[in-house]
Amino acid sequence: MGVALVTGGGRGIGAAVSLKLARDGYDVMLTYNTSSKSAELVVEEIRAIGRDAVALNCDCEDSREIALMGTHPWFQHGLDVLVLNHGRYDRVLAEKLSINQLRKTMNVNFEGSFLVWETIREYLHNNARIIVIGSQLGTRGSPHGADYAASKAALEVWSKSLAMRVGQTGQRVNIVAPGFVDTDILAGDSAEKRKLRESMVPLARIGTPTDIAHTVSFLANENSSYVTGAVIHVNGGLYLPR
Repeated sequence: MGVALVTGGGRGIGAAVSLKLARDGYDVMLTYNTSSKSAELVVEEIRAIGRDAVALNCDCEDSREIALMGTHPWFQHGLDVLVLNHGRYDRVLAEKLSINQLRKTMNVNFEGSFLVWETIREYLHNNARIIVIGSQLGTRGSPHGADYAASKAALEVWSKSLAMRVGQTGQRVNIVAPGFVDTDILAGDSAEKRKLRESMVPLARIGTPTDIAHTVSFLANENSSYVTGAVIHVNGGLYLPR
């Protein structure tokens, strides 16, 4: 069916997306920074279902590593799906945020995503699908993650801008904005905090990485052929933007 690249594809949402795209028929290139073991386990699972996969070590804050990733021979076959999923989130109160913290988060989440796209753009087929993992916080803000929210807001506006330009080629660019999802970000929650989060969600549960992966799958297939520049909030009703 084609080749997909998923950044941060070794765990959490990225792992679920990598596996779902493989089940949809794609061979998958996935990047990881520190989670080599989990990334290789995802590769093994993809190969077990009959697709091919490769895990590439790439720190998306480092332009040299991104450039090296872009030399992988699989790119010579062209790329059908790009999922920009990698990111960092450090809980820092807005009034205590330093410029260095802000720069680091922007470098990873926003500039790193831009650099990945810039590096592999020549390999994207004319009908390629670009799916950016944003966040509800990129729209609503966050008192304890202002840097993260700002980086996701930048990603969202850049993605919309890109969608306006590349649509003539048949390429589509869309944003998936998760709410509470059961990943490492929530791993430190106490039982009480978990229950509080669930009580805030109209569907009364925390989302799963698979919930996000199914939305990415929709945006990667022809059922969404007339959707571009959209922000799809996948949050169980936690946040309902106007």
